Amino acid sequence: MAAVITLYPTVTPLSYHRIVSPTLKIPTDTQRPIPVGLLACQRDPLLRKLETSIISCTLSQPASFPSVKKGKKASAPVPADQPTLEVILHDTIIFPEGGGQPSDTGIIKTADGRTWTVTQAKRHGGHAVHYVQVDQAEDSLASLTPGTNVVVALGELDFDRRCDHMSMHTSQHLLSAVLENRLNIHTLSWSLTAAPTPCYVELARSMTTEEILAIQSEANKLVFEGRKVHVEVQEMDDKQQPAVPVLESGRAVGKGVPTDYTGGIMRTVIIDGVDRNPCCGTHLPTLHNLQLFIIPQTETLSRSTTTSARLYFLSGPRLITYLTSTHSQLTAAAATLSCGAPQVPDRIEQVADERKRAEKRVDDLEFELAKFVARDVLQEMMSSEAALFVKHVHRTDDSVNPLGFLSAITTAFANIVPAERPFVLVFSSSPSSQTSTSASVLLVFGSDEKCVKPAGDVLKGKLNVKGGGKGTRWSGKFTGVWREGREDVVVSEVLKVIST
Repeated sequence: MAAVITLYPTVTPLSYHRIVSPTLKIPTDTQRPIPVGLLACQRDPLLRKLETSIISCTLSQPASFPSVKKGKKASAPVPADQPTLEVILHDTIIFPEGGGQPSDTGIIKTADGRTWTVTQAKRHGGHAVHYVQVDQAEDSLASLTPGTNVVVALGELDFDRRCDHMSMHTSQHLLSAVLENRLNIHTLSWSLTAAPTPCYVELARSMTTEEILAIQSEANKLVFEGRKVHVEVQEMDDKQQPAVPVLESGRAVGKGVPTDYTGGIMRTVIIDGVDRNPCCGTHLPTLHNLQLFIIPQTETLSRSTTTSARLYFLSGPRLITYLTSTHSQLTAAAATLSCGAPQVPDRIEQVADERKRAEKRVDDLEFELAKFVARDVLQEMMSSEAALFVKHVHRTDDSVNPLGFLSAITTAFANIVPAERPFVLVFSSSPSSQTSTSASVLLVFGSDEKCVKPAGDVLKGKLNVKGGGKGTRWSGKFTGVWREGREDVVVSEVLKVIST
């Protein structure tokens, strides 16, 4: 039997949007905006173009611009010095940010052929406000006057963004419902992160790998069944809305209507036989092709009074991107390790073991080398007749811990030097390839801290060394190029002063 691939539907079924209140009608008065809850993007999430008209157009105030934080819900940034207009349309297919779902982006076209970029949309009270990026405010205000007929549309990238948001949002509803129905774990909050980062739900407790796999399997059974998704809308009555459930810790769970919403519409998203939840977001009309992948671990978060956990997940286009990227990384790793993809974990373990053994051999050899350096210094000291023996030893070292080797030298020297012989030694180390940002290290070691600290303080002042010490050891870091005829001379002068 040939394989059958179920693609996303290209047309939203007529049964998707259901008005369940006998008195509720979609407003037809083009002088008034349709409220959020009944927008075209919410009635028909697959619609890509709509003819509508302008209700109002005003110059946006700078305070209206939201800041875009890295890793948070993404909206196209607008330069602070570029004019932006706030446009309210009679109807729109550009979803305004809400329900945990970021704003759509899109375009507005006027009859004269001009195209205006909508960088984001937000809900103000009960209306959708489009933020339109323009070059000249006055000219744009003259073109986008109230009553003007326009076409609002989603371009290819805009629609890809919408599909990604719908996939992740519908998957979140599915995941939260299965978690609650099967394990009685409430979703405290969730984040629809910027693509392609995995989204997450925040839970009241962490989960075992077995629990995660069971939830993933249960959710995907519903996906493979192709459970339908539809929306029910009704007028919001004057009675106070049910309170969002609150746990013993005081943390609110579930979903409710925002307190600043004034659109008067109660909108509920239903996954057939699985879940029904108040939500203003856009959702796909079916679970088909929303295979859910849950990253098999939770990230525990500790707060002052509560502990929660994040469970990360992917689905739809974002899952495909994730799998493609992961496969590319695995293929590259296999090529680097000269093995097949299935052998990568074993090969990495082998390489890690070999590295540990190599590091152990390097440590052993450095310890032996430190002894030889210490003996050479001791031999020179024993042949010197100076009352206070001073010496500077500079090395070229590209290791990640050059100070560790210098410390090993001082330890080896301390084990063999006669207790009655006073000395002050300066060890320095710099990388073989130096730039203005290169870091060299210095270590001052002596028989008496009364000599060591003054030497360190003078080096700190003359070479701008950042460091300090206690007792008979002082260490620091020098940033810049270490030159034999300059920094070496400074160290020699300092030691000369100390020895007199």
